[in-house]
Amino acid sequence: MSQETATQTGRETVRRGGAVWALVITGVAGFMASLDNLVVTTALPSIRKDLGGALDDLEWTVSAYTLTFAVLLMFGAALGDRFGRRRLFLAGLAVFTGASAAAALAPGIDSLIAARAVQGVGAAVMMPLTLTLLTAAVPEARRGMAYGIWGAVNGLAVASGPLIGGSLTEHVSWHWIFWLNVPLGVAVLPLARLRLAESYGTGAPLDIPGTLLASGGLFGIVYGLVRGPADGWTSPMVLTGLFAGSALLAGFVLHGSVAKNPMLPMRLFRSRAFSGINAASLLMFLGMFGSIFLLSQYMQGVLGYSPTEAGLRMLPWTGMPMIVAPIAGILSDRIGGRPVVAAGLFLQAAGLGYLASVVTAHASYSAQLPGLVISGVGMALYFAPAANLVMSAVRPQEQGIASGANNALREVGGALGVAVMSSIFSAQGGYQSAQNFVDGLRPALVTGSAAVAVAGVAALLIPGRRRVTRVATEGEPVPEPVTVGS
Repeated sequence: MSQETATQTGRETVRRGGAVWALVITGVAGFMASLDNLVVTTALPSIRKDLGGALDDLEWTVSAYTLTFAVLLMFGAALGDRFGRRRLFLAGLAVFTGASAAAALAPGIDSLIAARAVQGVGAAVMMPLTLTLLTAAVPEARRGMAYGIWGAVNGLAVASGPLIGGSLTEHVSWHWIFWLNVPLGVAVLPLARLRLAESYGTGAPLDIPGTLLASGGLFGIVYGLVRGPADGWTSPMVLTGLFAGSALLAGFVLHGSVAKNPMLPMRLFRSRAFSGINAASLLMFLGMFGSIFLLSQYMQGVLGYSPTEAGLRMLPWTGMPMIVAPIAGILSDRIGGRPVVAAGLFLQAAGLGYLASVVTAHASYSAQLPGLVISGVGMALYFAPAANLVMSAVRPQEQGIASGANNALREVGGALGVAVMSSIFSAQGGYQSAQNFVDGLRPALVTGSAAVAVAGVAALLIPGRRRVTRVATEGEPVPEPVTVGS
């Protein structure tokens, strides 16, 4: 072997090692952030027993995290592009880890909600940078596989939240659903400092007006939806939140259309690929989050399962990504990501619709099982190719923005899903009796199924892998997804 060949081989080995470390570090960090979306769902009855609180307080233990996560994701990505992605990733991970400890130590429901909100801030800085750091570390030829693994890990984290939360709640304490993050965070911090390379974006100035408009608008809408059932839909605070939030979001869209360096350039949505996958992501998370939030309580409060039993019985849904995600990755490599994502969304919608038809005050587990399995297969088919569809829809220098936007819309969907479906549940039923709970659960699940079905339609609008369109900016042509998995 010549010296030149040996040198090239050595460099390739180093690059592969760096890519593996990047995948491990970003995968663990993404798992932590995604896990905390729904890890509290099976712990809600125990939290309510220990700390008190009404339904809207329980909603906020979920929504306080997803809301701050959602509204600051794009800002977190912009901070990383401006000041260094590795540096801000470390800062976000440190905040997330510290807030997890604060949540575990919370003496009351209000302090728990506050700690969850700070967790969301840390996750918002950390999460979008996982994908940009991974993109920088992995050679282009292997990114499809890396994105598939990254997406499957994050999907598994979201879906396994109820099982992990239920097991820890029953066998240790609900506090340990938050303590779990601390040793993981402490272990990942030095690894990230040593193994990840620093990188920067375009260096554009931070979009403070856009951040304020998006944050205020989303907070107003979610606040109104969460408080509506308790305070009344015509109460001044609820109406103010809904109308002011809508106005601020309209201002955010206008700002993104005319500003020189907006946090989210609206021109990106002229790409059918970018618009389609983001619309699908928002609606998918709306239906999935709201359904898991209510079904976890149904299995415990109505059917009488323990937290661990409830989590285990949801495993055909939540554990399916481990089995199906590799198959989904192979399929997307061969036929493209669009049909795989669309098929997954329609299966998820069918599973939720089936569950809505069989839930009763005394439903057997065997009656629910087909719906759980179908939902799990659908979720796995969606998660595996989705990240590659997002990243291949934009230019390399805009991948930080694209990652932040997609993650933000997913989290917005989750927050809206919990708020909207809880509102429907409260309007049609409640906690007074098992039958009363089922009366509220059925229409909520039908709503979730409809939202995910519309997500499937949105996925079908994504162009095929050989279709080429243009993004209207400075006259530069940009291919719609043509990479593997598109």
